[in-house]
Amino acid sequence: MLPDPNSELERLEALQAYQVLDTSPEADFDALTRLAAYICGTPISLISLVDSHRQWFKANYGLGGVTETPREYSFCQHAMVGTEIYEVEDATTNPLFSTNPLVTEDPNIRFYAGAPLVTPDGQPLGALCTIDTKPRHLTPEQRDALQILAREVVSHLELRRARIQLEQERAKLEGLLRMANDAATSMYSTGRSNEIFVKQDHKLIRLNTENISYLEALGDYVNIHAAGERYTVYTTMKDMLTRLPPRDFARVHRKYIVRIGSIVAIDGDSLIVDGGRDSSVPIGNSYKGELMGRLNLV
Repeated sequence: MLPDPNSELERLEALQAYQVLDTSPEADFDALTRLAAYICGTPISLISLVDSHRQWFKANYGLGGVTETPREYSFCQHAMVGTEIYEVEDATTNPLFSTNPLVTEDPNIRFYAGAPLVTPDGQPLGALCTIDTKPRHLTPEQRDALQILAREVVSHLELRRARIQLEQERAKLEGLLRMANDAATSMYSTGRSNEIFVKQDHKLIRLNTENISYLEALGDYVNIHAAGERYTVYTTMKDMLTRLPPRDFARVHRKYIVRIGSIVAIDGDSLIVDGGRDSSVPIGNSYKGELMGRLNLV
């Protein structure tokens, strides 16, 4: 049995959506093919994804140097459309495969068993197969194990796609964040706005800089204390200084930036800032002179 031509376009679109064709080997998929070979006692096992004119191997155990073969020679295109293991005990006696170059020439396939790789939406992608150069057959336990491993292959494809989509969404959000901050910076430079955008829990949040009391460096992150709330963002103090209105903010310590207007008291080497509740911020010796020069001291 071959795939239905009427649904082939949808099947190929489903395959392309996984963004897996022609990618580098990955340990999880390699391990599943090795396990399939061990369980079935065959020298070759493959994760074969059937493209429009080829079958491409995401993982290859025992067939070194081969990454794909023409689809017209594919055993897996027959296996992927079934619901059970597709098994060929001796390809030389099977009318579908007896003249197949993969049978009459290297690698001299005799035995083939393939478990379909089917998406949660029911689209066949290819097969997890095991191959031998001598006739044989699988036990019921081996057939069951091969189907279990095929479902694991699909699960890993789903996880891989979800990870790619998450990375793409993160990149989009980072791009929106940069655009929003660039726009806010531009508006500030023309005297129209004192706003920045920060990313918090996969959301972009608009902050009025007049509500910020101070910023605190924490490793690769910065805590922004504003209107009684704390926002933790992945950035640097240097980057934050370029985004904050320079006339309103001052760096008072290598780990702290304060809004001048939030300072309510100076107690020795510390500032008391109003952040909804008074907080103490240390003053670094190298920043003290500039800070005192900016304050209206009586």
